[in-house]
Amino acid sequence: MLSRVIAATLLVAMLAGACGPTTPAPSASTPLAVAPNPSPTPGAIATLAPTSNPTPQPTAPTVAVALVPVTSFRAAWTATTAAETASVLAGASKRYQAVEVVAADADAILAALGSPPVAAASRLVKVGSADVLRADLSAHRDRLGFLRADLIDPSVRALGWNGTTLFGGERVPTLGGWPLRIHVPAAPPGSGPIQAPAYDPATAWTLVAGGDILLDRGVANTVKSAGHGVDFPFDGGTASITSRYCCSSFGWDLPKVKRTGDAGAFRALLQGADIAIANFENPAPDAFTFHSSGTLFSADPALIKGVADAGIDYVSLANNHIRDAGAKGVLQTIANLNDFKIAHSGAGANLAAARKPALLKAGGQTVAILAYDSIASGYWATATRVGSAPMTIPNVRADVAAARAAGASVVIVFPHWGTEYDPTPFAGQRKLAEAAIDAGADMVIGNHAHWAAGMEVYQGKPIWYALGNFVFDQNWSEPTMEGITLELTFEGSHMVQVRMRPHIILDKAQPNFMDPTGSGAVVIGQVFAASKGILPW
Repeated sequence: MLSRVIAATLLVAMLAGACGPTTPAPSASTPLAVAPNPSPTPGAIATLAPTSNPTPQPTAPTVAVALVPVTSFRAAWTATTAAETASVLAGASKRYQAVEVVAADADAILAALGSPPVAAASRLVKVGSADVLRADLSAHRDRLGFLRADLIDPSVRALGWNGTTLFGGERVPTLGGWPLRIHVPAAPPGSGPIQAPAYDPATAWTLVAGGDILLDRGVANTVKSAGHGVDFPFDGGTASITSRYCCSSFGWDLPKVKRTGDAGAFRALLQGADIAIANFENPAPDAFTFHSSGTLFSADPALIKGVADAGIDYVSLANNHIRDAGAKGVLQTIANLNDFKIAHSGAGANLAAARKPALLKAGGQTVAILAYDSIASGYWATATRVGSAPMTIPNVRADVAAARAAGASVVIVFPHWGTEYDPTPFAGQRKLAEAAIDAGADMVIGNHAHWAAGMEVYQGKPIWYALGNFVFDQNWSEPTMEGITLELTFEGSHMVQVRMRPHIILDKAQPNFMDPTGSGAVVIGQVFAASKGILPW
């Protein structure tokens, strides 16, 4: 009888297998349980079945990426906090009206911020792409955005988070030091290994650019006669304007300024940069003459030590004062800069030498700086004459191409041009700037106006028409006492962030940073006002 039961059972199992899928045999690792049978039939055989435990679905791989708060390029502030972000989402912020995110990352971002999606919905703007978000922040300056670090570009201002920053000279050394991150889907199977984020602070590099440096006249008097020493001009910290009064000998209102601390902050910025550059607005010949007044300059070459000590790596010699001490003065200035290991371009023994780029290294890149003058034609070099490089469109085209051929991955054109004491670029100046970009330059950084001037973005590339005075003695007006210092962050050959830092010059020699939300708002506003119609950011 038992044999017939077993045979029948096998037959049923065979038929079931022919008609549909069978339950797989339990493996040694599968937990087993007795099938429930509260009233077993006499003579029936008890069966063992695997526990009801569905096979877990594979989890899609993710990768952690840095998340960065961003806002309008024109915003004066440079940082935010978790508390401020929470106040925006709660509708309590006085600075921002909404938080804007890319829709695909919205839930992950809100989770990272500690805000449930439902609670934050009324103050949350979701857009379809990073391109849309960046454009929206230019149009809506009252929005706080969040973007993955590798989607940041110069059109937005990346903000610090809870006391740390991911860009600039004070950035965290590695991505591991950045506290805000989200997990996003990794590359799909078969598409290759997971790629690291495009931006990494460990491989990024910075360039700091200042305006005009004078080492004669009032600066020399402060450094030498007043006994402050060659390093004094670069020892500045922070300062604020407390009031204004009338008037200078030229009829300008003047600011009353107090130092607010942070001595050495300027030096720290310059020395911390991978490359620091400025315009050298005088010759420094061996047989120099001190000038207490006037517009003919020559500097004591011993004062170059202060420039070198500050960490300035390069100076332009293409300006309307470089031949103030004659041809010999130009050549001796070059020799004296070489002694202090400061790179230079824009002037030389002949036209070919004057047009030769300075080549510097940073972040694994070769950076070429081409300097030109468009002001003092009487000082321009020729095939046989010592002088400066004239800024002409054919010269720039040929020189940018030659710099690329020499291996430059970043090319900066550094002209001396424009109108003194006027921040607004004129048509001919803009034509030269745009021709430089068309020739293949990555950016243009100009000087000569002695005022901070307008900024343009052309073909996606930035143009600064003038940065204003940097180390200078023109204390007869507020605009000549103020300027901007550029702090540019690069990843490889691509510029990813721009910071324009306002300063005011004290003691006829020393720049000190101003708070862009306070005293520095005047000079930054001057730049933006002169940029009307040419700056989309």
